[in-house]
Amino acid sequence: MLGICLFGSGRMAHVYGPAIAAHPGMRLVSVFNPNLASAREAAEAYGGRAVGDIETALADPAVDAVVIATPTNTHLEYIQAAAAAGKPMLCEKPLDLDMGRVDQAIAVLKARPVPFMLAFNRRFDPTVSALRDAVRAGEVGALHTLTIINRDPIPPSVAYARTSGGYFCDSTIHDLDLARWILGEEPEDVFTSASCMVDPELGAIGDVDTAMTVMRTPAGKLCHISNSRRAVYGFDQRIEAFGSEGMLQTENVRDIQLKHSTSAYMAAQTRPRHFFLERYAEAFTRMIDAFHRMVAKGGEPPVTVEDGRRALVLALACGASMRQRKAIATGLQGAVA
Repeated sequence: MLGICLFGSGRMAHVYGPAIAAHPGMRLVSVFNPNLASAREAAEAYGGRAVGDIETALADPAVDAVVIATPTNTHLEYIQAAAAAGKPMLCEKPLDLDMGRVDQAIAVLKARPVPFMLAFNRRFDPTVSALRDAVRAGEVGALHTLTIINRDPIPPSVAYARTSGGYFCDSTIHDLDLARWILGEEPEDVFTSASCMVDPELGAIGDVDTAMTVMRTPAGKLCHISNSRRAVYGFDQRIEAFGSEGMLQTENVRDIQLKHSTSAYMAAQTRPRHFFLERYAEAFTRMIDAFHRMVAKGGEPPVTVEDGRRALVLALACGASMRQRKAIATGLQGAVA
């Protein structure tokens, strides 16, 4: 039984807490948060004890690994501490918002090589991973275009957006990671156009809520990413892979897959699952299971620290392209495993 210390007790901790508690090969030993009252709430909900200082959390011999579900600006500090203690880690994305700090984290993990996995959960969605595997197996022939649609049901609060790192580092980074993973090669350039069409308050703090991104790979594959912070019909999550021999598509997930057809119209009877907690619940479970296998049985992490770095390179390139109104060379090269 793998003993886990959960770092953090905010929104994402309440995603990881139940997934850890439900895993047959894991138990939640402790929840760490300098705000001890908040840690107690999560510990009471999911098990384990509340810990208010990181030294105590990491010194516990019952803790075999840690899950870092804290604000992005704390990741480097906690990676350094967990690596020094020899604890394997699953860390929420993004690794950081500053490339220099990301490189510091990579240097720490090279100096103290403990197992480390980055939490790009959407790779673990069974439908998304099936599409990726089919593309890689050549089931659409030569891949020509990849289209990713990612639209939220409601915009975030301004308080959240202020500290999120902006739309591209907070949300689009999921799509950028999936694009690399499905395309099988690094995009060589990025062009992004974006505006604030949903919530003027997001624009007032310098963020955007509507964006389109086009990327090109050295082989000529094109990827189009369409983002919005508000889709009135629900959480819109679709992917299309188009190639020389056909097309693959993923559809929105509904709790009731019922379509009503008459002589006048055809319509689905329910909206897509509300948001990421509902839509990607299975993905989080599968990701926790992959982390357990990596720690318990060894092997390479399915999502590496370098994957996190490269996704951030693309997210920052989106922002630069939007501001400069031109395509930005990414400087990335090579195949993507």
